[in-house]
Amino acid sequence: MSKPMDTVLILIASRQSPGIPNEAVAAALSALAGVGDARRLAPEAVEIMLPDPIGTQEDDVRAALDGWPIDVAHIAREGRAKKLLIADMDSTFIHQECIDELGKMAGAGDQIAAITERAMRGEFNFEQALRERVAFMKGLDASAIETVKKEHITFTDGGRALVQGMRSAGAYTALVSGGFTHFTEFVAGECGFHEHRANRLIIDGQTLTGKVEEPALGLDAKVSALHEMCERLGITTDEVLAVGDGANDIGMLGLAGMGVAFHGKPAVREAASIKLDHAGLDGLLWLQGLDEAAQSDT
Repeated sequence: MSKPMDTVLILIASRQSPGIPNEAVAAALSALAGVGDARRLAPEAVEIMLPDPIGTQEDDVRAALDGWPIDVAHIAREGRAKKLLIADMDSTFIHQECIDELGKMAGAGDQIAAITERAMRGEFNFEQALRERVAFMKGLDASAIETVKKEHITFTDGGRALVQGMRSAGAYTALVSGGFTHFTEFVAGECGFHEHRANRLIIDGQTLTGKVEEPALGLDAKVSALHEMCERLGITTDEVLAVGDGANDIGMLGLAGMGVAFHGKPAVREAASIKLDHAGLDGLLWLQGLDEAAQSDT
């Protein structure tokens, strides 16, 4: 009797790409020494079923696919579809860092962007970095928030499809950001999240005060949110999919059953078990075996 296939190696490319060529699939199978059954799910997704965890052979597959814009993820089949999505917003569900966009409008774009980059790389205290950046916005007219929402924000490919696909599968979805509620409310509404959490800017009349409501949501906020939501939903952390790109996401990515560094900073890529550098956010549906949702045009 053949051994059951307990693990899966997923190859994913961007949905906007020509897809995964047959030559790449053959190269991956060769790196696995012929072990595994390949199944094409879509032009941009191939699943290789494996009888055992492959250990360092995952690195061999990555090396074999070097030069092709293809992501590789190795996961267990059991418990693959998750019951909670907890996601970062800036540079994950949208292309921008909203605090940097506000900084540009306050005339302090370069200073704020430099602090943001260092904070996202984990080089200094996130809460301190937040307060320092918000201070540059003192006196900025609050209408700048609407301008950023309407004119600056662009959405990452596959974000709405991911949220809607997981909701259709019965999962709960939450957008949790170290940014600001004015933007998480907007992005959550556009993508269809059940809830959103972020810092609150203090506004006096129509003017930003350069402060946020305390306590500021920092490095521990996303981990705390994950624990609280698991308890409320009656699920374990193994049933969670977390996705993010910055240093303040590392805690939740490590805690979740499936933690994905999405176009992540170096420290995040090092910490996460799954890395997506080419696929859109809808690639996370393939990871969970939600094939029908992944092929939807939602």
